[in-house]
Amino acid sequence: MPKIQVLEKQVAELIAAGEVVERPSSVIKELVENAIDAGATVVTVEIRRGGAAYMRVTDNGCGIAPEDVPTAFLRHATSKIVQREDLDAIGTLGFRGEALAAISAVGHIELLTRAAGQEAGLRYTCGGEEEPLAEEAGCPQGTTIVVRDLFFNTPARMKFLKKDVTEGNSVAGILDKLALSHPEISFRFLRDGKECLRSPGDGKLPSAVYAVYGKEFSAGMIPVDYALGGIRVSGLVSKPSASRANRSMQSFFINGRYIRSRTAGAALEEACKGCVMVGKFPACVLHLSVASGAVDVNVHPAKLEIRFVNERPIFDAVYHGVKSALELGDGPKVMGWKPQKPVLPSQSPLVERSGRLPLPPAAPGEEAEPEVSVPRLGTFRDSRAAARKLPEFDQAALRLLDTAPLKREEAPAAIPIQPALESRLDAPPAGGRQEEGRAAPKAAFAQPGEEGQRLGPGTFHGKILGEAFGTYILVEHSPQALMLIDKHAAHERLLYERLKAQHTGGEAQTLLEPVPVTLDKEEYTAVLANAEALSQAGFLVEDFGPGTVLVRAAPLLLDGEDAAGALQEVAGKLAEHKSGLTTQHLDWVYHNVACRAAMKAGDVTRPEELAALCQKLEENPQVRYCPHGRPVYMLLPRREIEKQFGRVT
Repeated sequence: MPKIQVLEKQVAELIAAGEVVERPSSVIKELVENAIDAGATVVTVEIRRGGAAYMRVTDNGCGIAPEDVPTAFLRHATSKIVQREDLDAIGTLGFRGEALAAISAVGHIELLTRAAGQEAGLRYTCGGEEEPLAEEAGCPQGTTIVVRDLFFNTPARMKFLKKDVTEGNSVAGILDKLALSHPEISFRFLRDGKECLRSPGDGKLPSAVYAVYGKEFSAGMIPVDYALGGIRVSGLVSKPSASRANRSMQSFFINGRYIRSRTAGAALEEACKGCVMVGKFPACVLHLSVASGAVDVNVHPAKLEIRFVNERPIFDAVYHGVKSALELGDGPKVMGWKPQKPVLPSQSPLVERSGRLPLPPAAPGEEAEPEVSVPRLGTFRDSRAAARKLPEFDQAALRLLDTAPLKREEAPAAIPIQPALESRLDAPPAGGRQEEGRAAPKAAFAQPGEEGQRLGPGTFHGKILGEAFGTYILVEHSPQALMLIDKHAAHERLLYERLKAQHTGGEAQTLLEPVPVTLDKEEYTAVLANAEALSQAGFLVEDFGPGTVLVRAAPLLLDGEDAAGALQEVAGKLAEHKSGLTTQHLDWVYHNVACRAAMKAGDVTRPEELAALCQKLEENPQVRYCPHGRPVYMLLPRREIEKQFGRVT
């Protein structure tokens, strides 16, 4: 039987340090929170090599009395609580008294401090098993702490650190949240000698948001100021038009402390329901002021999660606060046009794709050209951004998918099409293998009746009857069946198959105006780490400063706005899984791009486009489900219809 014994002090301290110090950003968080509790109005943070080699935090707070400095490095030594009852109403960011002891156990520390009223300061060094050294030194009022060689005595922890850029961005993310939590404090962040953040410290939250996230993000925010039941909600929430592709830009603060709260997040999204598009999420920087006794912050090692005595008042306050802000501060989206340089016929991209430029409308008194050659399917996949740069007559032609020449003055009421999947819809896809987990549609079409005439090899006498609800194409496919096609699902799957077949994103387009995309620091790191792999999916991104990337090229299917949204979703996925852009992730990117580029339910779609889409389905019999698994089409047998009308039994 193994003998139970008390661990040596050094071993116990290393174990305790592992609970507090996980990476350099953990050290910065603890030291800056101590500076805030000390009443600092200016805090400067400097790191080198991601923080593992060097970290320095300087503040102008109250400082530490010389006789208290050695005590500060003992475990559970703190000035913030005294007795058990103090835990019921914690009003400071730190209170456990473990930070300095944990940091000194795994790094070399040098501290310079001078308390108010003291003529000289104190220099104190310690770390690992070395003997502490204290000596008088000259320094300004406040405290400066330098940490070198983090995890020098714990190689097992050192090897789990990420690359320097990743660790540095983690520190930047922590400082972003601290700057937003205390806009009255001026934060300055230096990274390898370069200034990456400087907040004004003027006490105005919009100024802090501008300093952290930039002009574009802050311009899309509206103020929130609301009180309900003793709870005050203040801050900023995004306009519905500035919604994001994920929840990474939702920041909640309770009494100046950054927290993760499902209750507040659910209230935010419930308040925005009906204003924000499905699949989009609001961004926010919301401060909640709550009585200290109504929350328990001592439930998470990093103090990121808290417990409420009653969550319902929190939900109600956030919900009504955001709802009121949207009603008062959100207005209709203002449209604007930028003057475009005219496109000469020789410069039109349609010349290259179709071999013939669609003619403009005839001038008064001139005879119109009787026919117009319509571009093939590839033209439809040109980006909307490129389409907006064309003359109006080019834009109309650009939307056509794949159809025969049409007379300008005529549009057929019912256009002959080829069968969506001929007469055997239950045949396995090309390659002889049916999609796993999916039953093939059970239907067989009768051959054309006497009134139906074949229009050529492989064609069918079916015709498009129209659209239902702006979403479903109604096709009289045979004398014995009616087909309903989900136009978005069908187009999405066709685009997805094309992107997947390319593999290398060969149809990328350089954007006329590069699009800046503001990201959470973890997402920002993930995107830059996978920049080369993203180029395979058609995205060309480059670093544009801390937290922002510049999209210079995007898949040809997307315009600038869609490209930004797609990259936000990809970034969130990469940050969530903490891994590189694998083949599986690329497949997800193709899903995302195809979904955004496909014609949408409710879009006004021309008969020529509907006909072309049906023909492409016939040419691709393996297309049965959209990338999300929804069916592309359904069959309604004529007999079932007649049974409902009592014609047959």
